[in-house]
Amino acid sequence: MKSERTQESVCADFGSEFLPPDSELKVGIAISSLVKDPLNALRHPPEGNTCGWYIWGGEELSEEEDFFQPLHVRHLVQYCPAIIPFLALAPGWRVLIAPGQEAVWYEEALLNL
Repeated sequence: MKSERTQESVCADFGSEFLPPDSELKVGIAISSLVKDPLNALRHPPEGNTCGWYIWGGEELSEEEDFFQPLHVRHLVQYCPAIIPFLALAPGWRVLIAPGQEAVWYEEALLNL
């Protein structure tokens, strides 16, 4: 992944509407899992004080009730900088980042909560 990529260019590359989240909104993030590859992220429609993004590391998404913790978007620079270029992708988009691999795709089912 090229760190100089901007959120606007990522959206343009994949044909997504440009919808950057407000820095005061929250993501759901599994901080303790971020040491595992791959890095996964998906965006549901925003609701309440959340922007819709869920971020975790590893092959499997845990079903534990406390797997995700709320974190303000502005803190992602510290906890998960690799996801920053992708944050403006619209709801319905998914991201997978692993060493030597980057995949971004649209999954309409994410829009149906």
